[in-house]
Amino acid sequence: MRDVLEQVLDWYDRGTSFGLATVVHTFRSAPRQPGAAMAVSAQEEVVGSVSGGCVEGAVFEVAKEAVETGKPFFKEYGFSDDDAFAVGLTCGGILHVFVERVDQQSFPELRDIADSVRKHEPVAVATVITGAGPQGARRVIWADRTSGTLGSSGLDHAIDDDARGMLAQGLTGQRHYGEHGQRRMDEVTVFVQAFAPPPKMVVFGAIDFAAAVARIGKFLGYHVTVCDARGVFTTAKRFPDADEVVVKWPHKFLEETTVDSRTAICVLTHDPKFDVPLLRVALATEAGYIGAMGSRRTHDDRTAKLLAAGVPPEQLARLRSPIGLDLRARTPEETAVSIAAELIQLRWGGSGQALTESDGSIHGLSS
Repeated sequence: MRDVLEQVLDWYDRGTSFGLATVVHTFRSAPRQPGAAMAVSAQEEVVGSVSGGCVEGAVFEVAKEAVETGKPFFKEYGFSDDDAFAVGLTCGGILHVFVERVDQQSFPELRDIADSVRKHEPVAVATVITGAGPQGARRVIWADRTSGTLGSSGLDHAIDDDARGMLAQGLTGQRHYGEHGQRRMDEVTVFVQAFAPPPKMVVFGAIDFAAAVARIGKFLGYHVTVCDARGVFTTAKRFPDADEVVVKWPHKFLEETTVDSRTAICVLTHDPKFDVPLLRVALATEAGYIGAMGSRRTHDDRTAKLLAAGVPPEQLARLRSPIGLDLRARTPEETAVSIAAELIQLRWGGSGQALTESDGSIHGLSS
């Protein structure tokens, strides 16, 4: 729902009902991930997408029916070779889509959710989509409060714990319970959409390459910070796409910054007096990605200095250096693409091969 949230608020604030279709589960090569959404207004205006075009026509009709009747629907869309005109996914994947009517009466928390998303406050929305529970029942979970019920106090208690754990990891997906929240049962399926704060990207080095990396990092959904000790270069005007521009010694800034497993650290300073103390700090964090710019010779020299500074070899093994995938990139923009490609590869486990040279699903396997 995040991708349509701002667009549907106008309908919501005007008191207009709309149909909201959300991808709640995928199999094989489905083109969109759980949480992707499409909304249809009472005037039949459409925003968002659930499949990139394959089944939107069918979902549009279901969303209109949900608005008219107030009834929620759970739909499965897959590939069919029996009928050339069957609605399905040409990629061969399968989508499960939950469609419901949304308005101020049925979803009174939507405005509060939007406010939390804007403030980067974690919030999760749990919805019963199939099973013994009341279909469409909803519970909203913040760090310090909840709203709504899924139908039983036991189920509410179970989902509160699980949703907060999913928020901590930035995970969206299904959970299965007994009717009263019993674990390891499959009587009730609950879809939990986690609106976690965006992951952090910290770019060190106020150079033209950093501006390109900040731009593509923002495009990928990161909260981007650019940091350098040289104030004359480290200005908001030079880095308009960054959320924050900080003038400080890089290692000092990183020591004061919260870093988790979703954080990407891009070291573009290309200067040992910045790189070595900064990477000593970075490699001791939980950051999921630590990359450093430089030639092979620069990498070897930097590695020797880090070892001499006492950095353990197992920590050094985490360093992506030279940074990025081998695209033969030359310009700052091309280099930013190679770094973004490496981030995406690590996130989803891709091989980095050209798809024409590989076999199997192009989106990886989901179940």
